Amino acid sequence: MRLSSLIPATLLAFSSLVIAADAESDVISLTSDNFEKSVKKEDLMLVEFFAPWCGHCKALAPHYEEAATTLKDKNIKLAKVDCVDQADLCQSHGVQGYPTLKVFRNGTPTDYNGPRKADGIVSYMVKQSLPAVNDVGANHDEFVKSDKLVVVAYAKKDEPVSKEFAEVAQKNRDDYLFGHVTDADVTAAAGVTPPQIVVYRTFDDERTEYPLPAKGAKARELEEWIQELSIPVIDEVNGENYGLYASSEKPLAYLFIDRTQENFQEQIDAIRPIAKEFKGKMNFVWIDAVKFADHGKALNLHEAKWPAFVIQDVKKQLKYPMSQGEQVTPTNVQDWVERYLKKELKPELKSEPIPESQDEPVFVLVGKQFDEVVFDDSKDVFLELYASWCGHCKRLKPTWDQLGEHFAPIKDRVTIAKMEAQQNDLPPSAPFRVAGFPTLKFKPAGSKEFLDYEGDRSLESLVSFVEENAKNDLTFPPPTEKVETEGDGKQAPISSENATEGGKHDEL
Repeated sequence: MRLSSLIPATLLAFSSLVIAADAESDVISLTSDNFEKSVKKEDLMLVEFFAPWCGHCKALAPHYEEAATTLKDKNIKLAKVDCVDQADLCQSHGVQGYPTLKVFRNGTPTDYNGPRKADGIVSYMVKQSLPAVNDVGANHDEFVKSDKLVVVAYAKKDEPVSKEFAEVAQKNRDDYLFGHVTDADVTAAAGVTPPQIVVYRTFDDERTEYPLPAKGAKARELEEWIQELSIPVIDEVNGENYGLYASSEKPLAYLFIDRTQENFQEQIDAIRPIAKEFKGKMNFVWIDAVKFADHGKALNLHEAKWPAFVIQDVKKQLKYPMSQGEQVTPTNVQDWVERYLKKELKPELKSEPIPESQDEPVFVLVGKQFDEVVFDDSKDVFLELYASWCGHCKRLKPTWDQLGEHFAPIKDRVTIAKMEAQQNDLPPSAPFRVAGFPTLKFKPAGSKEFLDYEGDRSLESLVSFVEENAKNDLTFPPPTEKVETEGDGKQAPISSENATEGGKHDEL
């Protein structure tokens, strides 16, 4: 953003204050003039690409500042790029949303996949600054307490398990802290018989040894064991750790509680033994029902009545809420979990009412009609799954309406549809889940396969995609020839005598 000579003096004065304030920040401001030079000279640097108007960026800002101050003493620099002022620079780095964070190692970027709170940013970047595997000696006791989960191998460097351990560490360095002990005295003081691998945690059991003979451990087995231990028996779920559960193959059991109630901790402790019993088959969490009331609605909890319990098949996004008319007791929860695992429960599917009429150019689909409409083998179906609040969806709407209008003459062969995905659940028959909005899926006639649309959202590209993938004949019927009516109300064919100038009518 360039300052014009016509900008009022008061605004220039304000700008100088902003610049002065920015100069006091421990976050470095980068532009196209200093970006390459700055990132290439640093062994490690975290860069935030942001927009001043972005709400998520504003929420991140104080945490980013705090982390920058803390990491300054560790010689790890944090920087930022204003993508409104430096649009070309952001575009050249593939920035498509705000904020985008990237870790640079001597100028080479990788995606930042860590938390967005100050302590999480610090922990993540400290791990990035260390080798994938740290040599641990006299600092053993301090090292094993330096993060929520620390993995230590007690073995000689040339043992096969050390190689497998190093492979796991390299792959998972962003998530966990790895150490290696070769000193016999340190190993003995830790009470370990080598070769052995031990996980140290700040939650649940503080210390867990690898259950099989460690000398024969393989990388995949080690990784799965560590991932299993990384998830607490029952923990609070929020924006910081939800990804850990979402990436798991296991169902997720939610205990919704009002933490202002005096006995809220007792409610958690009552469920803990059940969570521990079924940990290998299901992950348990508790969630602030007041703060995340909308998440409760998304899981089909219709009343603000707490505590409440619901199981979600994360992979298929199916929900199994316990009736809010029942008390959430350990007995009832255990029974609900057992019935779920025996596949005795049916998912509760949310659906809007079936529209009384279809007056829009696009077919308005609801959950109750999904199978009937989408799996109609006689038609090619192009479906938009959207959310009413989504800005990208709002921008797509006029183009999607035009697409519906374009194929309206052959709607007996091609269905252009849309479904509000937060008001209507996908049924188990749908072989895909919605990860973002809008999601565009195309099902060719006579097929059960859904194709992802990933092109640009112009009308021309959308039409071309349908034409390339449709199985039905897309030949449009000839336009109906217009006729004029005579004075007696009878239709008369258009002839050279009654035609408009030029001898024909143009169809619009």
